[in-house]
Amino acid sequence: MSFYNLILVRHGQSQWNLENRFTGWTDIDLSGRGKEEAQRAGALLKKNNFNFDVACTSVLKRAIRTLWVILDEMDQMWVPVIKSWRLNERHYGSLTGLSKKETIEKYGEKQVQLWRRDYKTSPPLLPVTYQEGKDRCYQNIEKIPVGESLQQTKERVLPFWKDTVTPYLKEGKTVLITAHGNSLRALVKHIENLSDVGITKVEVPTGTPIAYALSKSTLKPERERKIL
Repeated sequence: MSFYNLILVRHGQSQWNLENRFTGWTDIDLSGRGKEEAQRAGALLKKNNFNFDVACTSVLKRAIRTLWVILDEMDQMWVPVIKSWRLNERHYGSLTGLSKKETIEKYGEKQVQLWRRDYKTSPPLLPVTYQEGKDRCYQNIEKIPVGESLQQTKERVLPFWKDTVTPYLKEGKTVLITAHGNSLRALVKHIENLSDVGITKVEVPTGTPIAYALSKSTLKPERERKIL
């Protein structure tokens, strides 16, 4: 093979996606439609003859369950799975759990759009005493985020990309990453070397595989990303 295969999949629709709420690090499960989207993603990947050597996901159940469904649909449940908080969704700070409609009514559409799409703008932060449920899965994190811009999300995703994903790719492994809209946008920005403005135009739809053929010398796309 003259290139490395990488597949990115955003989790299927979650219950809070359905309710149009800011989800962030809240551990919300898939909706019924989300499970169907994950099944469809698995069927598409199987139809396109992808065989994975390793899969990576976040520590949030909507991404994990999406991965399970995909691998089950492909009869590849045996594939080793690596979970990392670094692939978690962007932390939405004090916007977490709020209805996007109500947030727009309170702060105005322009401000909410800035929080959602601008690369460097953070949402209103949570109190510094905040701990994400004091969950055991975060016990080894020195500093839990209290709100993140996409830039900050990229900064905590990249060590996982460089230390974990890149070595597998360089071994010729085919890698599947099932994560979240913004953690995947952070990866897309890095992989495609997009500008701060360019990434604001990138949407990552739920349950839709994105296939990359990456150059063996640069780990940059040999051709445009393929939406399956």
